[in-house]
Amino acid sequence: MTISITVTFTPSGSEDTSALILPLGKGQSIDLVTKDLSADSATAIKRAATAGRFDGTLASIVEIFTETENGARRIVIVGTGNGEDSESFEKAGGTAMAKLLTSGETMLTFDARSQGVDQAGSRMAFGALQRSWRLDSYRTKALPKTKPTVTDITVVASDEEASGWERFQAVYAGIALARELVTEPPNVIHPTGFVERCRPLADLGVTIETLDRAEMTKLGMGALLGVAQGSAQEPHMLIMRWDGTEGAQKKPVAFVGKGVTFDTGGISLKPGAGMEDMKFDMGGAAAVAGAMRALAGRKAKAHVVGICGLVENMPSSNAQRPSDIVTTMSGQTVEVLNTDAEGRLVLCDAMHWVQENYAPDVMVDLATLTGAMIIALGFEQAGCFSNDDGLASQLINAGAVSGDKLWRLPLGKAYDKLIDSSIADIKNVGPREAGSITAAQFLQRFVKDGVKWAHLDIAGTAWRKTASNLADKGATGYGVRLLDRFIADNYEG
Repeated sequence: MTISITVTFTPSGSEDTSALILPLGKGQSIDLVTKDLSADSATAIKRAATAGRFDGTLASIVEIFTETENGARRIVIVGTGNGEDSESFEKAGGTAMAKLLTSGETMLTFDARSQGVDQAGSRMAFGALQRSWRLDSYRTKALPKTKPTVTDITVVASDEEASGWERFQAVYAGIALARELVTEPPNVIHPTGFVERCRPLADLGVTIETLDRAEMTKLGMGALLGVAQGSAQEPHMLIMRWDGTEGAQKKPVAFVGKGVTFDTGGISLKPGAGMEDMKFDMGGAAAVAGAMRALAGRKAKAHVVGICGLVENMPSSNAQRPSDIVTTMSGQTVEVLNTDAEGRLVLCDAMHWVQENYAPDVMVDLATLTGAMIIALGFEQAGCFSNDDGLASQLINAGAVSGDKLWRLPLGKAYDKLIDSSIADIKNVGPREAGSITAAQFLQRFVKDGVKWAHLDIAGTAWRKTASNLADKGATGYGVRLLDRFIADNYEG
């Protein structure tokens, strides 16, 4: 069970008992947001801001309670910073929601008209929805003060702004799906469970197909199946297609997601400490599913196919061994030196399949692929590797606008040599150095000539150990906003 919050719009504010949230930027006069308040409320909020040294810094807060004809009302001023962050209003809304979600407040009103910024109120509500998300299905006991109380959000904005809310709502639904898939336990979201959780996308017009073990065996997907062979859970390849162009766009843009629903490392077993987090190793596939939900939900005028290679990586008497050699669907052979470098084995077969069956001109894969990416970039940006400068720029720009930020890293022949095998075509790991780059070089060997390709290593961004302005600790849904914006900016008229 996840929280359901209703969002409505009104063209003018009212003095009710809902919590009123007003944004204020750094350096802006507080008179900007108090001019429509009663004299007593304006005086009280100014005194509180002075006492709390509130200056509009992003995510800073000052609040008061004031008496109205209808009862007590909470008024919250939340900082939006200098506006240098494209997510500033989203983060401000998320900050307010984090403060109020379990406060006893049931209704929030966002009024950003004073800022004169396009869709500012909608962005605050969008951020608030993101921050409200949590999975409570397995809580059988909870203290009353820990239970969410907010059920309704009102945005004070014009009818024109209200008409654009559908897009925000659709993208939030995609983020929520991605977070749900990542957060659910691996005994629920195994490969079959992942497929079943995505089937309702068909109600939105997404075509759903799957390949099972027998079909993938017939196709020669020895790399993907090698990862899956140690698990009792059946592997699947999930194919989701959305065509909002009514056939006008012949070749789809292809998104490919790594879907290792739980990763023990296989025979190359991971340490026990922290292994419980490895349910998030399907964050790339979750992002692809969430993006398809967002695109279909807002009826995007684009043709997109999303592919998820779904396996569980387990140690057993039948598990893949270090030094095994597998034959991929492309015919290339891989020496498996480390069974914990399994994501690239899943992706290479999925990437080859989509190129064979859909012949895309553009292919983007997403994967929680390497711990080395976390060492390189931490938890704020994902790594971007690409064989095409134009595609890389489009993705980086989409990341900057959406808030799912990317940083480009290099590819090159010198790095590619590091994964040459002495006994097969490729080995699945290189040296310790440049680990994220050699993983990308591995994937590039499965990209056909003429295909523009990008690999997004989201290992540090799919899951957070601490809360942020837009998400509680845990799944972030990273990639959904990015892919949605990438399509909107480059493939929709």
